[in-house]
Amino acid sequence: MTIVYDLKNVVKERLVEGVGYRLQVPSIEIRAQENIALVGHSGCGKSTLLDIFALILHPDKVDTFTIDPIDGKSYQIDKLWRRRRQSRLSQIRKQHIGYVLQSGGLLPYLTVRENIELPRRLLKLTDDDSIDSIARVLGIHRQLDKLPGLLSAGERQRAAFARALSHRPSILLADEPTASLDPITARKIMAVVMELIKGLKITLITASHDWAHVYKMDLRVIKQESESVKDGQIYQSTFHD
Repeated sequence: MTIVYDLKNVVKERLVEGVGYRLQVPSIEIRAQENIALVGHSGCGKSTLLDIFALILHPDKVDTFTIDPIDGKSYQIDKLWRRRRQSRLSQIRKQHIGYVLQSGGLLPYLTVRENIELPRRLLKLTDDDSIDSIARVLGIHRQLDKLPGLLSAGERQRAAFARALSHRPSILLADEPTASLDPITARKIMAVVMELIKGLKITLITASHDWAHVYKMDLRVIKQESESVKDGQIYQSTFHD
């Protein structure tokens, strides 16, 4: 099976309220169509690592970072970062990655349909029946002409998933996508999403602090293996395959 993500010796350092934070990834390999959960307590770096997977954050140090989104190409992201090829990174992100935020991130002044159409418009994809089809699978086909503010929390997250999947990406990233929902609604939404991405042959990487939910969804876990404080000033967190 193709390796979609190959990371070696990736480091990201940040300063939060005067306290240093270092995220370390010695080695991670993620294969095509795997369902992955990044697991750890709040503040351990799950969202930071997802943003690196999404090519939004630039690591401070990296030996290897490649993406092979099954389009006949393998992208050496580490080299693009070093060369500051931001436009190329943006194009790869738009074409191959869908991202669902914890808050959903829908634009409040656009209808649900217009929100879902955004990735396709950015890529200048032709209109087809994919929006209606994916909305029907996710159970929001009757909400397409409404503004996000008129939807329930569960419907907004379903719409966020529909937007992330509308352009048929190879990779779906989701940052605690059901954290604000009740457990029953959360399980229902994730069950539908898991079936959908299986049919579309999409690789899923989601962040979660809910161990029980992760195990029920049968996800391969990449967890925070160790943490330490160096010199009383730098908080260090390590994720490893």
